[in-house]
Amino acid sequence: MLLKGGAFSACNAAAAAGDGGHANCRFSTLIRRPAGNAAVWRNRARKAQPFRVASVATGEPKSKPQEPTYQPSLADRLRLGSLTEDGLSYKEKFIVRCYEVGMNKTATVETIANLLQEVGCNHAQNVGFSTDGFATTLSMRKLHLIWVTARMHIEIYKYPAWSDVVEIETWCQSEGRIGTRRDWILKDYANGEVIGRATSKWVMMNEDTRRLQKVTDEVRDEYLVYCPKTLRLAFPEENNASLKKIAKLDDPAGYTKHGLVPRRADLDMNQHVNNVTYIGWLLESMPQEIIDSHELQTITLDYRRECQHDDVVDSLTSPEETVLELQGTNGSPAASKDENDPLQFLHLLRLSDGSEINRGRTEWRKKPEKR
Repeated sequence: MLLKGGAFSACNAAAAAGDGGHANCRFSTLIRRPAGNAAVWRNRARKAQPFRVASVATGEPKSKPQEPTYQPSLADRLRLGSLTEDGLSYKEKFIVRCYEVGMNKTATVETIANLLQEVGCNHAQNVGFSTDGFATTLSMRKLHLIWVTARMHIEIYKYPAWSDVVEIETWCQSEGRIGTRRDWILKDYANGEVIGRATSKWVMMNEDTRRLQKVTDEVRDEYLVYCPKTLRLAFPEENNASLKKIAKLDDPAGYTKHGLVPRRADLDMNQHVNNVTYIGWLLESMPQEIIDSHELQTITLDYRRECQHDDVVDSLTSPEETVLELQGTNGSPAASKDENDPLQFLHLLRLSDGSEINRGRTEWRKKPEKR
């Protein structure tokens, strides 16, 4: 639910989502407490175009309408987004700006990640959650609880170009006893084509003690009213890539970039390095020949600790070794690796003292022929 704030530290996402015993894990850095309570409101749902992706279709009844306590702001009225008809997800349209594209005149992966953050924050505000960057409910603010990122997985099937219109749908739901998840579907608004999908996991933490907390029934009741009642997944496929664990990168790595330092512009409203900045750092150690010939199609990040403004970061990258399936009884490979197969890499961001910030995995496909 939170899309601006600290990253998950000291415990990995898979353990945190299911094992209450990890509630004693600590975060090594202080996250600033949200300031004040935001007014609670939500817009009346406007009728949206039918969502044609079968994996997230729903026949659930509409959620009970709530009267806003004040008039929407000018930004709310101009924003091209609203709750869907059933009130259980949120859609928003974005125009790709000239400064959001890279050398290929298409949106960068950082642009895509920023749009995911934006639509998630707008969804949280639209249903009346805190506007202070933590997307907290009233009970969470009373208990000094916040959401922190545990994992992010993004798949991009086609990059939008400058001036393209992208429609993003997002929704959240419960994930284990101490967590929640948020999913996204990205479409080309001109033709309805699905051009990307993403999913993320978040865990609840007490900002004073820096300990993970179980989601109480009171907090769960506050946000589940805005969540689908049946499981809706952006990646419903069994054994999909978003579920794959990321192995620790062996040192020495094949490619390294040392001495990365956060800029002031990299800090978010909570004075921590924004989650999207980690993506840029991770890609800094990719070999240039891969950047020239391939484009990123999948990225997965496990957040393990936060990064502060005065930290110095090293980025490490190595090709991920894959095991060929064996065919027959003689142990010969089933087939040699095709040159058009995606290239896979493992990544590690760490502090200069060796502490892990996050682990990553990427897949790269050959760039399409220039039109």
